[in-house]
Amino acid sequence: MRDERRLFTTYSTYMTKITLLGCGLMGTPMAHRLLASGYPLSVWNRTPGKAQALGASGAIVHTTPTAAAQDADIVITMLADGDVVESLLFDPALPGVASVLKKGALVIDMSSILPAQAKDHAARLAQLGVNTLDAPVSGGTLGAEAGTLAIMVGGLEVDFDRARTVLGALGHPVHVGPAGSGQLAKLANQMIVGITIGAVAEALLMAERGGADPAKVRQALRGGFAESRVLEVHGQRMVEGDFTKRGALSTQLKDLRNALHTSAELAFDAPITTQLTALYESAASHGLGELDQSALFKELQGRQIGRSMS
Repeated sequence: MRDERRLFTTYSTYMTKITLLGCGLMGTPMAHRLLASGYPLSVWNRTPGKAQALGASGAIVHTTPTAAAQDADIVITMLADGDVVESLLFDPALPGVASVLKKGALVIDMSSILPAQAKDHAARLAQLGVNTLDAPVSGGTLGAEAGTLAIMVGGLEVDFDRARTVLGALGHPVHVGPAGSGQLAKLANQMIVGITIGAVAEALLMAERGGADPAKVRQALRGGFAESRVLEVHGQRMVEGDFTKRGALSTQLKDLRNALHTSAELAFDAPITTQLTALYESAASHGLGELDQSALFKELQGRQIGRSMS
């Protein structure tokens, strides 16, 4: 019985045609995970070179998104923002991918977009006989490479069950509610991450200002109530001064702005997120937007230097 189940899983994997649209920092390692799991994979990227590199690993590289998606059972999008997803799916001038999807196909949008946009896309695709999940992720490039992403999924439970094995190749999927709920969960995640990055940066800078070694302070805090993935990973980048982009500060800012936009729609007051968003906006205005999100440390550090010189 166990062998039959394994054979069925292998057969289902082989028969499921997947298309990935968007082969950037996150999309590329996700594509490698899907290929390693045995899925036939077609890929497209706006910058062709990024997709071409996946051809050597067995992906079928297409020059247009419609060519990549037209025969797919599952189409995964990993794109910059909701406006890009909107254009890719529905812009008649491209033409949009939605116009070539076969009935019964499943679109899994793993981009970070507004919950309202996710609901709208789901409704419009349903009219075409296409199923959808909004499934944004957390875990960064490290999680994408290791296949340990936290995947927050909104949509119908039947579609989640259909996608569970595919998403399981990328990380740990959890169904959190109807269409748009995955994006709500991602905004909650980004609020926590963004605020915690600010807290870690400010705390380490204060410790350094008082004469303590920030690297040792971080080490001392590990394992206590201040422990977090942000203290572990981003805190290490701060003490090393390594702000090479893994997840861009500009992307974190985009997500915080989306959180505030959604909060306003819900008549929800988010004072902490409002203040942290202003700090990220200041950091972006000072040229830090394309550094790692942990570069908020540099913004706060610059403020302390300015205070010392005044």
